Amino acid sequence: MMIENSTNPRGLTAGAQADLAAPRRRFELSWKWIVIGICVTFTVYIAVIPLGFLLWQSFFTPQTATKPAVFTLGNYAAAYGSAETLRLFWNSVQFAIGVATFAFFVGTTLAWMNERTNTPFKSLFYALSLIPLVIPGILFTVAWILLGSPKIGIINLVLMNWFGLQEPVFDVYSMWGMIWVDGLHYSPMAFLLMTAAFRAMDPSLEESATMSGANVFQVIWRITLKLVWPAIFATFLILFVRAIESFEVPALLGLPVGIQVFTSSIYQAVHRYPSEIGLASTYAVTLLLITTAGIYFISKLSSSGSKYSTMTGKGFRPRQLDLGPWRWVAVAVFLLYFALIVALPLLVLLWSSLQKFYAVPSMQALQHLTLDPYRFVLSYPNLGRSVWNSLLLSFGSATLIMLITSVICWIVVKTKLPGRWLLDNLASLPMVFPGLVLGLALMIFYLNVDIGVYGTMWILFIAYVTRFMPYGLRFNTTTMLQIHKELEESAAMSGASWGTTFRRIILPLLKPGLVAGWIYIVIVSIRELSSSILLYSPGTEVISIIIWELWENGQYVELSALGVMFILALFVLVMVAQYVGKKFGIKEH
Repeated sequence: MMIENSTNPRGLTAGAQADLAAPRRRFELSWKWIVIGICVTFTVYIAVIPLGFLLWQSFFTPQTATKPAVFTLGNYAAAYGSAETLRLFWNSVQFAIGVATFAFFVGTTLAWMNERTNTPFKSLFYALSLIPLVIPGILFTVAWILLGSPKIGIINLVLMNWFGLQEPVFDVYSMWGMIWVDGLHYSPMAFLLMTAAFRAMDPSLEESATMSGANVFQVIWRITLKLVWPAIFATFLILFVRAIESFEVPALLGLPVGIQVFTSSIYQAVHRYPSEIGLASTYAVTLLLITTAGIYFISKLSSSGSKYSTMTGKGFRPRQLDLGPWRWVAVAVFLLYFALIVALPLLVLLWSSLQKFYAVPSMQALQHLTLDPYRFVLSYPNLGRSVWNSLLLSFGSATLIMLITSVICWIVVKTKLPGRWLLDNLASLPMVFPGLVLGLALMIFYLNVDIGVYGTMWILFIAYVTRFMPYGLRFNTTTMLQIHKELEESAAMSGASWGTTFRRIILPLLKPGLVAGWIYIVIVSIRELSSSILLYSPGTEVISIIIWELWENGQYVELSALGVMFILALFVLVMVAQYVGKKFGIKEH
């Protein structure tokens, strides 16, 4: 009778094998906590440190070569003890409320027509509404200066010529002009947000009201708008926060005529000589408190109950209102909107880019078309380096953000670690930072903590990662919630380490969120200006900074040429990104 030998070919018993495997498992386990520790430490570092130094600087005088920083309340006394700050506050709130109201009204009206009526060509209009999201704010603002300036604005000149007017009809250099330009720029965001709300709403209550004899306006006012009230409030708050932190429009349209808001005042305070960083920090704290309040109300609304819910397990199809002959009026409204936000801005930039010196369209100017501005831009000394910098920063920050937030989302969603809610809030904290405030905070921190980052590409990279991390977190969290814990448990029972499980199971299943978030962050970071304007130095310029410098130098035709090339490149990038997303995302069968 043979006794079965329990040893393996190397002569080790099962117990000995377990003893040898234990150190390896402990090593693998330690790598799990190393990765988690690095991600958590990095998140806390980029979210908390700049905020702390921004608050610190607001209570100190600037440090110079001869004088150390001294604690003072003078910055707050100078800010809040003068009527100038009250005027800044009123201008900022007036501007933000105006932009949010205008953008919301335009976007919601178009969303309702697109989802609730039988307007022709709706799918085309929906696709066209995505185009303005690609156009950088500085180029959109410059285009409307060329369209609405009281002296050279094409719209004013045409209307004055047609109707024999002596005064311009539209002045873009005014509070109403600022609201008009920024409101148009943010209206596609309102359109997309409200489209989703109308699309998800069960129309049975609207149908019941119609059958009870209510007319269209009664149904809209008393049923539709009340059912989408949470979406209305959230959309308005989002638009308000985006407007209060806007920099391009207040800088280009407000500063030339003395209309200042907090963002433009922060920029001016930093660029004065001597630089008033403490005063700028005080303004930044005020702006930070305003955006924090807005984000707080948005998060409270998102986590509220389901008393407005109309979607159930019962299937439904939204009923469309028959506009009859008025449907062609709706088409005309969509075409006018598309002309205002896409066609006219692009055409005026194209026209300007073909002139040696800017001239309003005329037969005489048509005879002097030239490609010199494009030759100038293509031979611009810093163009190639700025393109490389923009691509490097956008691709690098998007990749790092999506990888780090995938670990953060796993901790928040899949573990029961104490304090994970705090980690989620810390990772979302940069959302309340306006871009200019973030740039100021990082500038202050790395001026005081000299680790060789200030004046290099690294400080821009840190700014981009910090600014856009909350967006990567949201993309990954949505997908992470759909991954069941059983998959990880099955892998663990099969002997897979945490690293293997995360690399071969979690990340592949996160692919839709990873790809979508990566694409979005690349697009928004490659056109970022507000967080770069205080941090760049010679050799670290990005495309948006080159555009800003050309504007400040009065090189309008060269700026237009670069803008046209930039917008076309962004369109190509978006199309390539969409192709990559469809090719590598998880496909439904």
